[in-house]
Amino acid sequence: MLRCPRALCAGILVASLAASAASHAAPEAGPSDAEEAARRAKIAIKVGSRTVSVAELEDRLAEIPPFQAAMFGASRDEIVKAYVDQVTVRDLLLGEGAERRKLDDTLPTKHQLQRVRSTATLRAIRSGELKSPAAIPEADVKRYYEDNRSRFDSPERVNLWRILCQTREEADKVLAAAKQDLTIQKFNDLARDHSIDKATAFRGGNLGFIAPDGTSNEAGVKVDPGLVKAAAAVNDGELVTAPVPEGPAFAIVWRRTTVPATRRSLEEATAQIRATLYRERTEARERKLIDDLRAKHVRDVNIDPLKIIEFPAFDAGFSLPRSIPRAPEAGPRGAP
Repeated sequence: MLRCPRALCAGILVASLAASAASHAAPEAGPSDAEEAARRAKIAIKVGSRTVSVAELEDRLAEIPPFQAAMFGASRDEIVKAYVDQVTVRDLLLGEGAERRKLDDTLPTKHQLQRVRSTATLRAIRSGELKSPAAIPEADVKRYYEDNRSRFDSPERVNLWRILCQTREEADKVLAAAKQDLTIQKFNDLARDHSIDKATAFRGGNLGFIAPDGTSNEAGVKVDPGLVKAAAAVNDGELVTAPVPEGPAFAIVWRRTTVPATRRSLEEATAQIRATLYRERTEARERKLIDDLRAKHVRDVNIDPLKIIEFPAFDAGFSLPRSIPRAPEAGPRGAP
């Protein structure tokens, strides 16, 4: 249990009462900016080397939702005093105790503090000029929309299944067999037995949804645009009536279904564009800050010590028990 020196506790009590008074004492009408700044700059609480100003308390209290504030009391005075005693002073005391035990210099606390500082730096960047996607100017949104129309306009796409045969004679036979029993199972069997496109033969020749230029929504798939033109002559669910030349080979094409063309208006795309630009610009600022700090603070780099770092092989699995340096044992009971 952390113990508070008598002088320290007295200071906390006086400071707590000062905080309560400072928080609800209404300044006279129309204070100047300088007077308001001076009022908020006053120290309300001091614990050891740690201090909390009136401004910090006011800002913290302003962030508390009303339903949570009601848990501290029924009046403003009760809420302020209870919050100071139960939350602010408690945190200051525990922080002071941690410093006296030098926990901030031991693992894992040291790493956690580093991460907190890193995160605070990034938050400071995000709280600058671009506080949210809504801060992206409308002119920038419109320019992005015009420069990237392909992201918001999608042409009609047809789902094609195709069996690619080496010769026209084989293609005619496969087409005749498909016409006799046009089912998914039969087409799968024909594709597996006859298609020379081994990348799709074992999935029924499914090419995905094909755009007019032959590109597919399936990664790495692009076909002859002639297949799309041939499929345009039949309806969904029908076979193209004759084998379609595809390079030196011949394709049996089954038009399965169609996704109609879409066009998103600027208004419909605005939220997405703002989010994209906000992310891109925030990440660019973060990279610039890191590059500037690296150029300013990183001088001589010696990678030799990294060679002695022990790390399990990737194929050894990461479920092995890991040893984490522990903080030194606490001192005598009651010592901070």
